Amino acid sequence: MVRIGYTMMTEQAGPRELVDHVLGAERAGFDFSVISDHSFPWLEAQGHAPYAWSVLGAAAQATSRIPLMTYVTCPTFRYHPAVIAQKAATMQLLSQGRFRLGLGSGENLNEHIVGAGWPAAHVRLEMLEEAVGIIRSLFAGGYVSHHGTHFHVQDARLWDLPDPPPPIGIAVSGDRSCQVAGRYGDLLIATEPKPELLTAFGGYGGSGKPCVGQLPVAYDTDRHAAVARAHDQFRWALGGWKVNAELPGPAGFAQASRHTRPQDVADAVPCGDDVDAFVEAVRPYVEAGFTEIALIQIGGDRQEPFLDWSARKLLPALREL
Repeated sequence: MVRIGYTMMTEQAGPRELVDHVLGAERAGFDFSVISDHSFPWLEAQGHAPYAWSVLGAAAQATSRIPLMTYVTCPTFRYHPAVIAQKAATMQLLSQGRFRLGLGSGENLNEHIVGAGWPAAHVRLEMLEEAVGIIRSLFAGGYVSHHGTHFHVQDARLWDLPDPPPPIGIAVSGDRSCQVAGRYGDLLIATEPKPELLTAFGGYGGSGKPCVGQLPVAYDTDRHAAVARAHDQFRWALGGWKVNAELPGPAGFAQASRHTRPQDVADAVPCGDDVDAFVEAVRPYVEAGFTEIALIQIGGDRQEPFLDWSARKLLPALREL
């Protein structure tokens, strides 16, 4: 049976609200949770970008059952991989083994703030692979020194090391990232239900490992309001990740999505309160072989109604997939 997760979308809610939301998701019966790790919202209409790791620490204390996961953290620009290893180990201890570390090659939107430039995609994947190797070495215990192409580590050690360390998920979008995920990852992360990604992941060493997808939804008893909200806050997503990884700020996403119509968003995102429509939107992930799907409810002020509806209607229907 596929596991259904809940997304703490840092781009659309403040830190205290996000903790309240994940606590509500736990009560509603969601199987796991994930959190985005951003320094900017995609569009100004979303309006938020709190520090995800502080939210995670608070969520670990507020909740008791629901697993937590970054979806995803970039360990190559804003954060040095040795710092990521320390943060992830601490989260695994705080959550008593409920944490998974989701990693990816990042987006310019978030990583540009440190002024390190934004290299080509193949360089970013090289950096990701080296970074994951450093994190794995630190998770193994003892002192670590590393002098590589992109990173240097001098006598680092994790003094509070969980046993076991948190599983590592790698975000994929093509064959090269699937190679990295298959070699270094304990699970695959993707935002599109493409079976070829799972096939490639399996071929590079990921066979039998969990595969986690993500799907935006817009619940509302008024479908027109749901469509309007999805268009206002989520039309950026229709550009695809090759575009979304490159633009440096909300103004760029507003410009890139200026011709996206509400109907275009409604065609891509289930909107309203028709349970069958939401189930059919999840189905392609299940048929592609994903074992877990995290839902994003669009609209920071619309989480409580969504969680209530999910507990009563949506989750029981999705359990039958």
